[in-house]
Amino acid sequence: MIITNILMSGVNELLEYLSAHVLTCLVPAFFIAGGIAAVVSTGAVIKYFGPRAKKTTAYGVASVSGAILAVCSCTILPLFAGIHKKGAGLGPAVTFLFSGPAINILAIVLTARKMGWELGLARAVGAISFSIIIGLLMALIFRKEEKFKEEDESMFAGGEGKPVIQLLAFFGVLVAILLFGTAGIPLWSKIAILITLLNSMVLVLAFWYSKDEVVDWLRETWKFVKMIFPVLLIGVFVAGMLKAVIPQQWVEAAVGGNSLASNAVASVFGALMYFSTLTEVPIVKALLDMGMGKGPALALLLAGPSLSLPNMIVIGRVMGVKKTSVYVLLVVALSTITGMFFGYIAG
Repeated sequence: MIITNILMSGVNELLEYLSAHVLTCLVPAFFIAGGIAAVVSTGAVIKYFGPRAKKTTAYGVASVSGAILAVCSCTILPLFAGIHKKGAGLGPAVTFLFSGPAINILAIVLTARKMGWELGLARAVGAISFSIIIGLLMALIFRKEEKFKEEDESMFAGGEGKPVIQLLAFFGVLVAILLFGTAGIPLWSKIAILITLLNSMVLVLAFWYSKDEVVDWLRETWKFVKMIFPVLLIGVFVAGMLKAVIPQQWVEAAVGGNSLASNAVASVFGALMYFSTLTEVPIVKALLDMGMGKGPALALLLAGPSLSLPNMIVIGRVMGVKKTSVYVLLVVALSTITGMFFGYIAG
């Protein structure tokens, strides 16, 4: 009976994810990632995110990406894989990976409304600074590999690629599809907008992109689907089973107060569990009502949206187990420290 409940929890989590996120979130994200791999020239990616790119530009752009893309820790993965494949520097790529789901304007506003402006502001400041700090630390820790990239002249031989206006039109429509597909607007309005956007994409492709470029785009998109989607489903299923395994009473007792242990538990719990976009806010609010400390609440809000078990598994396939382990440790450690600091300030 217990095993059945655990398995059903995993199945329910998987079904909820498939019904709520695949069509409106992951599908557009895969097409954006395929576009990055097929349409954006290596030279353009290297110019803005590569190892020789101006750090203020590379980290600045990457750190605020989440303000535009309202995505979760899993939806960001194909986009991260796309820029990583194109040769983006490790630091800016990791900054983008963290910031994508962490700096979600809707989530930050909802946090401020539900749990107070102090927690909302702390989440916004912490997420932006975290993304840059973690990116810089990753680049520093693996600087030898980054130095090798910088000295590899073949990486900088690519041209600029297609004109900016054509790239903006292409990715602008795709990002709009992602945003309106996940927006909380009436169904018929959403359908009308999406149909208009799809027609716009047809026109963009017809006027500015060749048949070979379209085929390459679809081929690259399918590669990302094959690489990421199966592993993602397994991870979501396992995360769902963990919900049935971990007793709620234990979680409530473990994250009360503002001790090092409670903040660490909140960070690790957030890092392991999967939170779809915005769902972390009501969950944390409920835990606060049941006695969770404000410090652990912030720690969970910082670690949770940017990490999850499915997220870790896929990142490991993209940039290797060693780098993924360091990235996870940095997120958990910084979330724990920041949670403790905020807990002392907030009282």
